[in-house]
Amino acid sequence: MTTPFPFTAVVGQDDLRLALLLNAVSPAVGGVLVRGEKGTAKSTAVRALSALLPEVAVVPGCRFSCDPASPDPSCPDGPHEVGPGAHRPARMVELPVGASEDRLVGALDIERALAEGVKAFEPGLLADAHRGILYVDEVNLLHDHLVDLLLDAAAMGASYVEREGVSVRHAARFLLVGTMNPEEGELRPQLLDRFGLTVEVAASREPDQRVEVVRRRLAYDDDPAGFAARWAGEEAAVRQRIVAARELLPQVRLGDGALRQIAATCAAFEVDGMRADIVMARTATALAAWAGRTDVLAEDVRQAALLALPHRRRRNPFDAPGLDEDKLDRTLEEFSGESPDDDPDPDGPGGGGGGPAPDAGPQGGGDTGARPEEGDGGEPQPSGAGAGEQPAARAAEPFRTKALSVPGIGEGAAGRRSRARTEHGRTTGARRPRGALTKLHLAATVQAAAPHQRARGRSGPGLVIRRDDLRQAAREGREGNLVLFVVDASGSMAARQRMSAVKGAVLSLLLDAYQRRDKVGLVTFRGSAADVALPPTSSVDAAAARLESLPTGGRTPLAAGLLKAHEVLRVERLRDPARRALVVVVTDGRATGGPEPVALAGRAARLFAAEQVASVVVDCESGPVRLGLAGQLAAELGGTAVTLDELRADAIAGLVKDVQGTSRRAA
Repeated sequence: MTTPFPFTAVVGQDDLRLALLLNAVSPAVGGVLVRGEKGTAKSTAVRALSALLPEVAVVPGCRFSCDPASPDPSCPDGPHEVGPGAHRPARMVELPVGASEDRLVGALDIERALAEGVKAFEPGLLADAHRGILYVDEVNLLHDHLVDLLLDAAAMGASYVEREGVSVRHAARFLLVGTMNPEEGELRPQLLDRFGLTVEVAASREPDQRVEVVRRRLAYDDDPAGFAARWAGEEAAVRQRIVAARELLPQVRLGDGALRQIAATCAAFEVDGMRADIVMARTATALAAWAGRTDVLAEDVRQAALLALPHRRRRNPFDAPGLDEDKLDRTLEEFSGESPDDDPDPDGPGGGGGGPAPDAGPQGGGDTGARPEEGDGGEPQPSGAGAGEQPAARAAEPFRTKALSVPGIGEGAAGRRSRARTEHGRTTGARRPRGALTKLHLAATVQAAAPHQRARGRSGPGLVIRRDDLRQAAREGREGNLVLFVVDASGSMAARQRMSAVKGAVLSLLLDAYQRRDKVGLVTFRGSAADVALPPTSSVDAAAARLESLPTGGRTPLAAGLLKAHEVLRVERLRDPARRALVVVVTDGRATGGPEPVALAGRAARLFAAEQVASVVVDCESGPVRLGLAGQLAAELGGTAVTLDELRADAIAGLVKDVQGTSRRAA
């Protein structure tokens, strides 16, 4: 067995270690989400925590870790008698990102259940993690159906496995710990809220601390057992402190003054729901117990807010997590009130006012003077990426967009955009299973077995089922796509002061891509060339950041933009051949610069049509005279064109546009 890196040997990362220790003291805090760049000891610290947890008492032989003092009456291995039980170390169970549903919740042998009426159940990772730690590395990359199962188990404290009327239930209460790199995409809000605390980690910029990190890591790699032995004393001291804090925890008093501060803080930062208040209360109580106190102080409330609120105050996926500490201090001071031991003061604070107003953002003002480029009706400008460059325009307010989807049925990663054959969704038919049976189609199985019952000597009420009779349910759900944005950032866009509206539209589509679990990429073209501003990634907020800083100016090399996008798709097909692409070209359709720019753009567009790549052109042309160039480009691409106004979901109520369809309807 590999010797884990000692928890107390982790250099720095004080907030990370504190958050993990608070959950060890009080598992009711609700787990930890660790966000940060790669190589910052996220996984090392989490894996080291399990060695510090006290041993747990279990019923001997129970696969579901029942507590011998109060065994689960619904345990599949039960019923159990109340008794002393046995002790074992607390487990840390790791959930791989690519795990199957059966691996997480357990597998039920449907063949034996139908033929013999026996509930043959093999426990999954949720059963292994009961009364321990469930660790998910790269939790933001976890498939949606596994996220749904985790949410159900975390909410109910139990796991249910149901297949065609046969069900098994067992307890599943665990400490949920996840690590993630935000550059690879964000979490769904529902799962984000399930983590009690969150911590941002980054590598130290202090040379002495970095030297110590390297020194300890090299010493551990050379002799793991010897290195761990040198830290055994510190590990034992922390383990004893955890036990002492757990024993003290029931005696900690959370007074009315601290509760008022907690409630006022959550209200001031406008967090949704009441879970934040509850988590803050539990965290502040655990902080007091960890410090060896029986009273919760204002400093405990402040630290609890810094750990429990940053991930809950985000209003949209592109908001950076964090907390305004000055605002926090003002709120705590305003609602400090009287000591919990004093009588309530009827004239005390509480009249009103709420928290201070958030700082006003910068005023939009902007881009007023881009000169039109040659070919757009104005004076000529020199070519080149830097020619006529204008400052980056701020994006207009995002809006809800119409649903854009790829036609046909795919087989890509689970998501919410286009139709696909998936393991989860509505049943559309039946087929013979390829490999292990995962989703039984009961009616088709019975229909296949029924003609053979007399030949198989059936004499009782049950069916005689053979392996060849089993039928797998064919299901249809939704997949996530690669949404590749090709954005015109030339002077023709800035000259008519449209870039703010264009960025707002792309930002709206990025929000839609986030909700539909797509990968996104961003190609821009201006001057004399095109650039891949963002290679395909699951980090939609990274695309939003690149978009926000995008400058404009210069000529319109439309052909270069399309060819660059075609190359990006070619490379991405090699990496992820099952994921279908949707190309969104945001332009007014103009093409300038170089010999025959319009003809070159047409030939580049026909490459997409020849490969049947789904595409849509967002027409940014404005003014009383419209040339219809974006519509011509859409025809060359084999897609459709929509104007900025038509892109809004409320432009025509109930309209759902397929990107290769030609019909439109108004509800």
